[in-house]
Amino acid sequence: MFLPSPKETRAHRTLAALAVHRQATGEQLHRLVVPDSGPRALAPVLAQLAEEELIGSITLPNSGRKRAWFLTHRGAGVCRDWPELRGRQPLPLSTSMAASMRAAHTLTVVRTHLAFLDDAREQGDEYGPLDWAPEVAHNVSDGERLVADALMRYVVLSAEGRVKLRAFVEVDRATMSGEDLAAKLISYARFHTYTPPAPGGRLTAGTNSVAWLRWYPTMPRVLFVLTGAGPRALANRLADLREMAAEHPLVAAMAAKVPLGAAVLEDVEEHGARAAVWTSLAGPEERCGWDELKPASAPATRVT
Repeated sequence: MFLPSPKETRAHRTLAALAVHRQATGEQLHRLVVPDSGPRALAPVLAQLAEEELIGSITLPNSGRKRAWFLTHRGAGVCRDWPELRGRQPLPLSTSMAASMRAAHTLTVVRTHLAFLDDAREQGDEYGPLDWAPEVAHNVSDGERLVADALMRYVVLSAEGRVKLRAFVEVDRATMSGEDLAAKLISYARFHTYTPPAPGGRLTAGTNSVAWLRWYPTMPRVLFVLTGAGPRALANRLADLREMAAEHPLVAAMAAKVPLGAAVLEDVEEHGARAAVWTSLAGPEERCGWDELKPASAPATRVT
């Protein structure tokens, strides 16, 4: 009797990765899909998927002809109903120009995900290539939306057992002012308190009516990952975030209940995502792991 393999093929996993992450370089896809295989292991897979027009590619500028791969609309149609993508819309790109315009930010977001993924594999934590959902949107009022760069679902395996953590992640490439970056905290604070109107326009009552409880058992922590500038500029951007957390009443109220932190991407890559490279946006400036961040009213403690 024929029994199908419980593992998906490399082509399947590659297409799923691009459906979730929208774009990735060949090296990034290798780390996502076949991290323990040789450097050319995905080359024939990518060639086959491109020949069937399920994926496309662009050549990145100033990269030695490095390619970034993206999902096409035909590829999105193939994987739209796959079980691992249930509840997510595949993220195709319609043209090479569209891929080029999005590449810098999208590839940096994937780079951030890989920093967490590499560290999770080393730590033995439960965190896989699809546990990172880019461009997660939530309403913060009847006409405005919060769009996080990513939502991360992560399980730390500690001496006490499994610790489930969720985080909204904002990846900052220093392309906006520090004040505009810090203002993102206001959107998260509004989401933290947003109560959608009940049918008929009446506001619902009670603590269970806040919008985030529809998706999360606890409000996800908020992490800012900084890159794209020198040490002094990044330190100033961190200071802007801490100032907003201290001075804005809505943000300060959220910080008393929700862990908020920031780190430099290069530090996360060099030392590991759970290393002491994160600074709390509210409270003492001592560095800790992202999993150790606590609300402003609680001391930081290490998960071991």
